[in-house]
Amino acid sequence: MYKAIVRFDLQLFSEEKTEDATPKKKRDARKKGQVPVSKDLSASFILLFIFIVINIFSGYFAENFYTLIYYVDENIKHVDELYELGNLLPFFNQIVYLGVKIGLPIMLTALFTGLIFSYIQVGVLFTVDPIKPKLSKINPIEGFKKMFSIKSLVELGKSLAKSAILIIYSVVYLNGRLEVIVKSIEYDVATLVAVLWDVVYNLVLRISLMLIFIALLDYFYKRWQHNKDIKMTKKEIKDEYKESEGDPMLKAKIRQKQREMSASRMMQEVPDADVVITNPTHFANAIKYDNGADNVPKVVAKGRDLIANNIKKIAKENDIPIVENKPLAQEIYKVVKIGDEIPPDLYHAVAEVLAYVYELKK
Repeated sequence: MYKAIVRFDLQLFSEEKTEDATPKKKRDARKKGQVPVSKDLSASFILLFIFIVINIFSGYFAENFYTLIYYVDENIKHVDELYELGNLLPFFNQIVYLGVKIGLPIMLTALFTGLIFSYIQVGVLFTVDPIKPKLSKINPIEGFKKMFSIKSLVELGKSLAKSAILIIYSVVYLNGRLEVIVKSIEYDVATLVAVLWDVVYNLVLRISLMLIFIALLDYFYKRWQHNKDIKMTKKEIKDEYKESEGDPMLKAKIRQKQREMSASRMMQEVPDADVVITNPTHFANAIKYDNGADNVPKVVAKGRDLIANNIKKIAKENDIPIVENKPLAQEIYKVVKIGDEIPPDLYHAVAEVLAYVYELKK
């Protein structure tokens, strides 16, 4: 017996998180900023789309870049004139203008790509919880634990493996194009730039696709890890249910109290009834009919067993006639709610009972 109690206590206090998170737990985690997201996925697509945009609009970028270099070179030749305030300000304004023309498409590409792929992963989410100041964040012991945790070691392993793969692939690719690069040195500048750009673009394109593949694996791993981290124990699920739905024992007490109050109000209507129809032991229905106000008789109280006995007791105390009619009493109890009118198919039977009562009362 003692061993069984000890085993129960151990299960209670060391219960493992084996249950999937409830929708409420997921919403709470999301509000705190705890969502599975891979920064590498957005960064990989940003790199890919930036180089695609540069390649598609290479003429635009080359023209503006050449204009910038030429403008700077021409003005440097007359550096003495630039020191005059009237010449220096237009010089810098033109450099900024050309720099914006070159950089703005790249920045907009990076911005919209980052927003799109962040939305795909997370959706719309605004929370300040992750940046709130917490003492645990500056605790050196906690920081030391995080630094050498399994999660940190996994992240370090992923970074080293990714770097090794990219470096090896880049070396192999450039080694295969080395002969083309060496021969391009003999060409004119325009051809040399075109060859070098082709090598760099194809290398970056392949690296970006590899990074995207690795980032997708990382994203699905983080989703799996996130779902594992927010798992719940059976006790947590029960506590959450009690918190959201209310304690079942408390709700049962409330319902009992409501029934008692409803029964109390119902009993107050019995003294005003015209007749109580019984079966005679199990059911009792108090019927009221005001010829001046009501078109149809109403059931002002009904009950079975103990409540039926109380209805009959109050009826006797207030000289309310009690009529035994088993079929009618059972039918009224089944089909008519308290406060409702008698249905048409029972008009005749109830009318006979009321006529009998009125005859007794003269």
